[in-house]
Formats: sequence, C-alpha cells, structure tokens
Amino acid sequence: MLETIGFALGGLLMDILGQKPATSMTATALSVAWQEAKVFDIPTQPDPMVETIVKDYLKRLASLGYSKDRQGVWIQSEWAELARHQDSIPASAASLTKIATTIAALETWDLNHRFETRIYQTGVIHNGILEGDLLVEGSGDPLFVWEEAIAIGNALNELGIRQIKGNLIVTSNFKMNFQSDPRKSGELFKQGLDSRRWSSEVQKQYQTLPKGTLRPQIAIAGTIQVQPSIPDTAQLLLRHQSLTLTQLLKQMNIYSNNVMAEMLGETIGGAAVVSQIAAKAAHVSPEEIRLINTSGLGVDNQISPRAASKMLIALDRKLDSQPISISDLFPLSGRDRHGTMQWRAIPSGVAIKTGTLAQVSALAGVIPTKERGLVWFAIINHGNNIERLRAEQDRLLQNLSQHWQIIPATTTIGTDNAYLGDPSRNLKVKG
Repeated sequence: MLETIGFALGGLLMDILGQKPATSMTATALSVAWQEAKVFDIPTQPDPMVETIVKDYLKRLASLGYSKDRQGVWIQSEWAELARHQDSIPASAASLTKIATTIAALETWDLNHRFETRIYQTGVIHNGILEGDLLVEGSGDPLFVWEEAIAIGNALNELGIRQIKGNLIVTSNFKMNFQSDPRKSGELFKQGLDSRRWSSEVQKQYQTLPKGTLRPQIAIAGTIQVQPSIPDTAQLLLRHQSLTLTQLLKQMNIYSNNVMAEMLGETIGGAAVVSQIAAKAAHVSPEEIRLINTSGLGVDNQISPRAASKMLIALDRKLDSQPISISDLFPLSGRDRHGTMQWRAIPSGVAIKTGTLAQVSALAGVIPTKERGLVWFAIINHGNNIERLRAEQDRLLQNLSQHWQIIPATTTIGTDNAYLGDPSRNLKVKG
C-alpha cells in the first residue's frame, strides 16, 4: 500500500506544482503544497465498519450455500485498503475483461480517435453510373451498423452515383453489424445502400435518424467479392469516420457488447497484448490478469478483484487531465437505466462494470463518497444462482452507501449530440 500511496503522492505533487520537477521548488513551497492538498482531509486509516459489512456479506453468501473460498472482494480508497477477501487470486471475471480492453484502447489511441471506413472506385462515373467497382476498406470501426451504411449511401448519392455497374468489393477487415464474415458484411452493406432493398430491421433503424434524412438508392449490379487489400489503381471517393473512441467505449461497456470488445482487442493486437498493457498500467503482476480474449467470454479469462480495481484506478488517473471521467466510459446508476444497469438496485451515482457467465457474477466500479473520496471496489462471485448473487452484490453496495455519503458524479459525454449515421462524419474526397 505504501507503494500505491507513494505513486499517488507523486502524481498529486506534479499536479500541485504545475508539472514542475520537485527539485526546482524550495522546501517552503513544497511544504505549502503539501499542506494545501485537500486530499489530506481524507482518512488514511482502515474502516472497521466496512470490514464488518464485508464479513456479513460473506457470511450471508455462505448461509445461502455459496462457498466462501470462491468469492473475491477488494475495496479501497485512494489512501487505504478497506476490505479484502481472496483479492489477489485470479478468477473467472467474465466481462470485467472489458475494463482491460478499455484501458488498452486508451493506451493505444486518444479519446477523440475515430476509425475510418474508406470508399473507393474503379472506372469513371457517367450519368449517375459508376462504370466499374465500388470498394470498401475497414480499419476497425466496431460500431459500423445500418445507420452508418445509410449515411455513406446518401453521400454517394450526393456525389452523383446511383448505380454500380461492377462489383462491391470489401476488404477482409471490413465488418458491419458485428459480423465477423466480411462477405456477409458486404451483403449487409449492399442492402443498406439501397432503400428499395431494406428489410423491416433497416426500416426500424432508419426511423431513429433525424427527420428528413434521405433514403439512399444505389443499385449494385455485380456480386460481393472479398479481397485482402485495395488495389493501387482504385481512387478514393469518401472517408467515413466512426464515433469517437470515448463514445465507442461507452457503448461497449453500457451494453457489454462482446463483439465490439473483440474487434477493438483484435485491432490493438489481441488478448496477450491487451493483458500486458492493462497489467503495466495498473501496476499489478501479469499473473493477476490472464486473458484468452478481450470480451470476457469463457471461464479461462481470469482477473483478480484487486487487479480489476487497480485497472479502474489507472483509468481514473489517465483521465485526470481530460474533460471526461470514469462515469463517462461505464454505466452510471441513476443515469443509465438500460443495458447492464437494467434491473439492478445499485445506489445512484455509482459507476460500474458488470460481468456474467453461467456460474459467474462479477461487479467492479467506483463509489464517490464525501468521507473517503473515491472508493474502488471489485466483487467476483461464483455460484449457480446468478440473480441471487446480483441481489447480494446490490445489497452490499447499498450497505456501503448508507455508511458513507455518496457524492453524485458529473458527466459530459452526453452533451455532444453524437449519433449513429451522422452525415457530418462523411469526408468527401471527390465532388
């Protein structure tokens, strides 16, 4: 814990001193900086009440038939370890894996990074007809869905294209509607470009777009073909940008979308790379984060409760100088009433990440408190009745919230009016 405190103090002093090295400051200035740090108002000693609450929680689980040895708990503030049980033992953590994927993504790209889907042509455009092929190249957008295809279709119509005489060629890394097969993604994209071929599902998604959004009409005469890359002779027509990385991560976490997590992880370099990045950022042993994929599917993805919390703490520190916080990347109780937060009884103001498998129920997050500042927690339960384990987790958080005064979190991510299918994310190269 001393190492953790030392790390935090170092970061605090750098903030207080305007990022100037401590050696450049006088002893008097350092003393003033330390005395004025509000963080020293937060208690550094253990909290016996928290220990009692957790012991009662474990006893209750045992009385319900759950093995005490298969339940993991870690609770800490910035300055004190408050409760622990089986805390450093890696266990099947289900979608808590997405915390690792989130931190690896933010270590790889900046918050405003956008993935591009590029549209090319071969041949010339004459009287609305492309006398050649239309080509699509992906670059890792994990949320390229119907609305995005509609936006591209309308942009191509604006460029004067109504018909493709040749084929629709997609690269092997193009994925749409969470499909791993590029040929299937190509078929969906072809359908999305031509409103005359829309299914009821496409019609439903179109209704979510702003009133007045046009319905694209691009008829493709040829077939769907898959190629590893775009030929040098192709001409770039359009660059379509994804939502920002911040917005993508929020969608991934709020719905615990496995395909999005796998796509991001694949683009980063795979499970081994993600686990290495996450362990390094969280300052924990690689043995506490063992990943075989980046979504959390399968019992062989294992994370310790302590590592889950340390990853969230590392994310918080990384975001400290940014305009967003943890609550902008994960579901927030009291605000997000859909996705994985639905049907939960978690105290308002608590940001969380859930994880569920057939016999695993996991929960990690942060409680903003008046007395202890940010309190980080992770709970990994193993047992047959998942709904009962969730109810007991919620009861534990309610007991903790009654012990502390929760300070509601502030968020900014919802104020930018971003939406799927926004035509402003089309960057035309021609026309």
